[in-house]
Amino acid sequence: MSQPVSPAAGELSQVLDLVETIRIAFLITMSHEGEFHARPVQTLGVEPDGTLTFFTDVSSEKAEELLQDVRVGLVYADTSGDRYVAIRGVGRIARDPQRARQLWSLDQLAYYPLGPEDDRLGLLTVRIEHAEYWLAPGRVSYLFAALKAAVSGVPAGVIGENAEFPNT
Repeated sequence: MSQPVSPAAGELSQVLDLVETIRIAFLITMSHEGEFHARPVQTLGVEPDGTLTFFTDVSSEKAEELLQDVRVGLVYADTSGDRYVAIRGVGRIARDPQRARQLWSLDQLAYYPLGPEDDRLGLLTVRIEHAEYWLAPGRVSYLFAALKAAVSGVPAGVIGENAEFPNT
């Protein structure tokens, strides 16, 4: 069992490695009614400075919501590997056919049948302001922590690794 790790330069790198591996996240925006609105997105670009890139329809509901409030959340979960990431950041949508070509894969044809030059295709970039991740060590560690808590009467703290990246 380890305690939360103090912020360090390597934490952003660890967050980006996890994001690049997990790839699918829930993007959370604020609806016009002030409610959270979540939907799955695929991470297509991960930059060392903490900028993440996704494709999106420029006329989508999320694009309209980002015009009202640029704050976003992203939640990544790899339940089979016990790895989790929560991100808070600032989202922006822009058209950039050249960058879209760099990130393009045939899978995207289902959403943008005209390819990277599709007029509806926009790039959603999220600049990470804060991130936190959890790496769980597996079932045996949880069983050991449960046994220790049962014997001592003291609940377990963080089991595994938990660290944050603040914006500097």
